[in-house]
Amino acid sequence: MRLFLSTSALALAAAWSLPAAAQNPEVFNRIATFPVAANMPADRDAALPTVAEIIAATEDGETLVYTDAAQEAVGIIDITDAHAPQPGGFVALAGEPTSVAVTSGKALVAVVTSESYAKPSGELAMVDISTKSVAASCALPGQPDSVALTADATKIAVVIENERDEDLNEGAIPQAPTGLLVTFPVDKGAVDCAGMQEIDLTGISEIAPDDAEPEFVDVNEAGEAVVTLQENNAIAIVDMATGDVTGGFSAGSVDVDGIDTEKDGRISPTGCLKAVKREPDGVQWLDEDRFVTANEGDYEGGSRGFTIFEKGGSVLWDSGNAIERLAMRIGHYPEKRSAKKGTEPEAIEVGRFGNDRLIFVGTERSSFVAVYRDTGAAPQFLQVLPSGIGPEGLLAIPARKLIVTANEEDLVEDGGARATVMIYEQGGEAASYPMIEAAEDVGGWGALSGLTADPDVADRLYGVSDSFYDEAKIFTFDAGATPARITAAVTVTKDGKPVEDLDLEGIAARRDGGFWLVSEGNPEKEKSNRLLRVSAEGEVEDDILLPEEIASKASRFGLEGVTVIGSGDDETVWLAVQRPWGDDGEDLVKLLSYKPASATWGVVHYPLEKTENGWVGLSEVTAAGEGRLLVIERDNQIGEAARIKRLYAVSLEGVTPAAPEDKTPIVEKTLVRDLLDDLKSTHGYVVDKVEGFARDTDGTAYIVTDNDGADESNGETIFMRLEDVGLTN
Repeated sequence: MRLFLSTSALALAAAWSLPAAAQNPEVFNRIATFPVAANMPADRDAALPTVAEIIAATEDGETLVYTDAAQEAVGIIDITDAHAPQPGGFVALAGEPTSVAVTSGKALVAVVTSESYAKPSGELAMVDISTKSVAASCALPGQPDSVALTADATKIAVVIENERDEDLNEGAIPQAPTGLLVTFPVDKGAVDCAGMQEIDLTGISEIAPDDAEPEFVDVNEAGEAVVTLQENNAIAIVDMATGDVTGGFSAGSVDVDGIDTEKDGRISPTGCLKAVKREPDGVQWLDEDRFVTANEGDYEGGSRGFTIFEKGGSVLWDSGNAIERLAMRIGHYPEKRSAKKGTEPEAIEVGRFGNDRLIFVGTERSSFVAVYRDTGAAPQFLQVLPSGIGPEGLLAIPARKLIVTANEEDLVEDGGARATVMIYEQGGEAASYPMIEAAEDVGGWGALSGLTADPDVADRLYGVSDSFYDEAKIFTFDAGATPARITAAVTVTKDGKPVEDLDLEGIAARRDGGFWLVSEGNPEKEKSNRLLRVSAEGEVEDDILLPEEIASKASRFGLEGVTVIGSGDDETVWLAVQRPWGDDGEDLVKLLSYKPASATWGVVHYPLEKTENGWVGLSEVTAAGEGRLLVIERDNQIGEAARIKRLYAVSLEGVTPAAPEDKTPIVEKTLVRDLLDDLKSTHGYVVDKVEGFARDTDGTAYIVTDNDGADESNGETIFMRLEDVGLTN
């Protein structure tokens, strides 16, 4: 059976209409982040990668158990106080764990012990949570990938995937041996190894009928297992009591319109996929007759959304392009994945919270969770939750009003964010995320790298994105809206064509209209630092290079911020350089002045803080009156390692910038605000790139962070009003 479904108007509306508080009286907000490296025992190197993939909880909801394939272990987290999770232990296993279920104080863990793809093997380990030890194990007839308990915890289903070798015949299937489903009786957490039953899943799909390729399993209250056969684009229904396959059908195909299908440095939702196979990964029952799949894709498909099925195989609803367009709207769209599978919805969870049955959809490449209310028909979109990088496992704990994400990406080797477990609590009327969303006609955005205020209109800000995208844009923000709203975007052009090779890092609104922009250079790539004067419509009116006396000393860490004092003949443009150049010394960095009326340049030195790890530099400069500058000084550290994210004031009274060839004066700085507490208030991990700062005509201060276009980032953009900054003008 082959099913086709075009993108529905309802799905599109769901993606582009964030609900009002009145429609959603109780929302989820993140309350804690646990870096799983904190669970590493003393005899292991905490600087090595450690991950969190599939996660489960004890019956009381106070202890979490997650799989850590990188460390061949399971980790335990004490969430007695969900706002302050604590390390709970670490249990080494005989191989890589892939899935876990918990009952009666035991974690039942699927463990891969395979010698090779051709000789797969595994075991089901019984981990005693209280003693932090493996109590027993059952041999499995292959490589396991997913487990699920029956509602009464008297039987466990284990998917034996026998994963294909993607380097063999270019990953084509069939590849022997086939996968299957096995079940075991369970008694108070003890698995009866001798009672294992093997269930054949071949013959269901026409794609590779002899190679089942099962992926994920869930069991409903009636004791029926639903199993996704991902590469086969098929789904099986199994009676756990008898072991009979009672249903098997294609997951079908779908037309998806209005998405980005080209990796070209632009977010352009004008492409379409025709008759693309869903190839579902995660699956969860909604009730005894319906289930929902996350259609990640793996082999030839991936429809970038999720689907509700009737257990006989009928498609009841499909999300179409809703997840992709939602990612674009909130700045999480992974443009580099456009030609592949986009956001890659992989994880799915269902939980009943009060009177509502909620669906949680985790996007592996966009690192957010979309929350929907099950209505029995088309689900109602409620909100998005920012997650860690690569949410692999989702867990609802309705009794405690919690949802948990396990996030598998650990970028410690690149100095990036660690793998995390994040916790969200339901309650209250206001969602704290997203902090910025775009109007429907703006399209996608991300990688915000500079901020400025309109000189005449309160709550109106402007921002720019950096070279992550091929077309440099200027965005207009309504900062008075909650969340802040991007209402317009213009492309920076010259003679009506987009200006190429720009890396915009700063923007300043001019009193006589238009903007000053700075583009960061890199002499290693023969790329110049540039100061551009542009019109309000984004047309370049002047493209100014640094004088040779300054430019010749530049490093690859160039212009990073711009601001303007005065107008007309009295206009002075100030520019911040990110890090010391060749003639600066180790702890000094340049602030440059430029007077357009005379085309003259000046230089002062700004003293940087010292750090034990990484580097420290400037990422923004903003005028505060006629005689003072505000700068953001930050280190390049992230998460627990972050130390310096600060706002300093620099007085210009009595300061005369030196000519490029003269001795450079050193300015004095005064700490205005340590931004670490502001960044920690989101209960996520501290990001490294605080890139923008602005004050509007009412004196309200704002900061914004750069999310790197959701590339090796969780895509989260932090945009905040700063209360009690202490600035008087």
